[in-house]
Amino acid sequence: MVDNQATPADDNVQQQAAQQTGQQVQLRLDERNMDTSYANAFRTNGTAEEVMLDFGVNIPNPTKRDQPEIVFQINDRIIMNYYSAKRLAMTLSQVVRRHEDQFGELEMDVTKRRADDK
Repeated sequence: MVDNQATPADDNVQQQAAQQTGQQVQLRLDERNMDTSYANAFRTNGTAEEVMLDFGVNIPNPTKRDQPEIVFQINDRIIMNYYSAKRLAMTLSQVVRRHEDQFGELEMDVTKRRADDK
């Protein structure tokens, strides 16, 4: 069954489409070729015209006994222009802010999170 209910994310995409075209447009989502990936790490890079986002997973490498090592296994690269990158940054900021409003602040310092878990 397909859920045709509009979500806030769909509304945001609709607003972006209107901004890009300068007029109200009908937006139809086609998710038939969509892939889903998990990432717990990312890396950014850029040129004068584009932003590159690499997504992947940090994997501890247990074979290195003398010095701890983490391997960043890159699974996906997204390349976008700076306008789309700015819209993404604004949208992610709103999503995180709503989450923190509902569940509390996300502590970025892992040592403080460990102390809070005890």
